Amino acid sequence: MSEKLIPQLLVEDNKFCPGCGHGIINRVLAETLEEMKLADKAVGALAVGCACLMMDTFGTDWVQAPHGRAAAVAVGVKRVRPECCVFTYQGDGDSLAIGFSETMYAAIRNENITAIIVNNGIFGMTGGQMAPTTLPQQRTTTSPKGRDTETTGHPLNVVNQIKQLPVGYLARGSVDSAKEIKKLKNYIRTAIETQMAGGGYSLVEVLSPCPTNWKLTLESSLDHIRNTVKDTYPLGEYVKNGEKIHA
Repeated sequence: MSEKLIPQLLVEDNKFCPGCGHGIINRVLAETLEEMKLADKAVGALAVGCACLMMDTFGTDWVQAPHGRAAAVAVGVKRVRPECCVFTYQGDGDSLAIGFSETMYAAIRNENITAIIVNNGIFGMTGGQMAPTTLPQQRTTTSPKGRDTETTGHPLNVVNQIKQLPVGYLARGSVDSAKEIKKLKNYIRTAIETQMAGGGYSLVEVLSPCPTNWKLTLESSLDHIRNTVKDTYPLGEYVKNGEKIHA
């Protein structure tokens, strides 16, 4: 068996909390870019949140955007550098709360970028507050008795919002098992292939654990994704080659 080498794009050890899914997603993205010979053409857009920790450890070119505005920045980069592989990397709070307009309008215009949204159902970096994706009755620092959907509304399912639009590719994956990580890598690869072929907007949402703010062990966090989170956020491909498919 050949040795599994660390991707060269991972220039330093990641800075995420123990058990966080971001480290896995970073690795999958790095492997995919290198395998596709796109590492030197990749430009990422970050905004605010845990995702920003990868700017110092992930060796692509980066542009720092204001809070939530990564999609708008990525669109600008892609329009002036269409030959580049341009992607956003954001948490669900950043991309779906203050950045919801930018995320949606990039999809509405079918901009030729790739978006990666990490859904851990919480604002991770700023203290574990309730996010748009927080599940009903989920406890957070701003919903200590559990999320009350009568006053805060129901969790935001960005896949359901975007699958009605004429986009190139749309999928949701997870990092809760080796099997799902393998599928996730295929989703990310297809999303990037769609962009590089001029196929329009591509988005991959990733269900990810946050043991620190969920106040669970890693094992319990992964079980929570499998047994609870997936009921609200089903996995699979939803749009491929611009056509809706059964997920």
